Amino acid sequence: MRGFTVLLQKEFREAWRSWKFLWIPLVFALLGMSDPLTNYYMMDILNAVGNVPEGFEMLMPELMPVDLLQASIGQFQTIGLLVLMATFVGAISKERASGMATLLYVRPISFGAYFMSKFIVMSTVGLVSILAGFTASVYYTVVLYGTFEIGTLMASFFTYFSWLLFVIALTLMMSATFKTVVATACAFAVIFIGQILDALVGAFWTISPWKLPVYGVQLMRGIMEMSDYWWSLSITFVITIICMSIGILTMKKNASMTKI
Repeated sequence: MRGFTVLLQKEFREAWRSWKFLWIPLVFALLGMSDPLTNYYMMDILNAVGNVPEGFEMLMPELMPVDLLQASIGQFQTIGLLVLMATFVGAISKERASGMATLLYVRPISFGAYFMSKFIVMSTVGLVSILAGFTASVYYTVVLYGTFEIGTLMASFFTYFSWLLFVIALTLMMSATFKTVVATACAFAVIFIGQILDALVGAFWTISPWKLPVYGVQLMRGIMEMSDYWWSLSITFVITIICMSIGILTMKKNASMTKI
């Protein structure tokens, strides 16, 4: 792929200069630590707020460490994905609309190199972000509740990262295919409506990319049906590659739409 190294360096520099490697992981870290701290200090928070009747006691359920990590992953699935997708959904479409892409298209570079440089940088930001989120959640959970088994914890982490690669590939494909507004609507609809549908009627199927965050938790609980897990993981990787291929093709097709 012509010009890949130069483009990759450009994308990394832009990500550093816009502080994406700092503030997005910080968001995930805050999300990761919020559930362990909030659940542990709930009574103290209520007493500090006031207006609690005298003698009032709240019976808190006994939570296992994996329950707190599951709650943190739930935060990543809503606020975390929203932040990540909103940040990157215009990665290609905005450059095309502003005319920035023209400066790249007139050079001897390939569309594959252009797309992959953005995908790698976005994936790196995503990896650092969920690493920060998992680390914060695991740290406070271990301090306040109990320990995890390292093997299943790592399996859960890489399972969630596989899901995140799918989300990033889909987001970047939408950015390459549509204008920013349409790309945002389509990407959010596919990911978040897919999550809602899976939560409502997902019991009727066991193989889907949207199952991976849940399956990562089930690995830690030791209740995972491994055939469903491997099929879902394999299908997710295949769809991720398809999204990347479509993104490269539509980027080439839409090159004529670039503002001059």
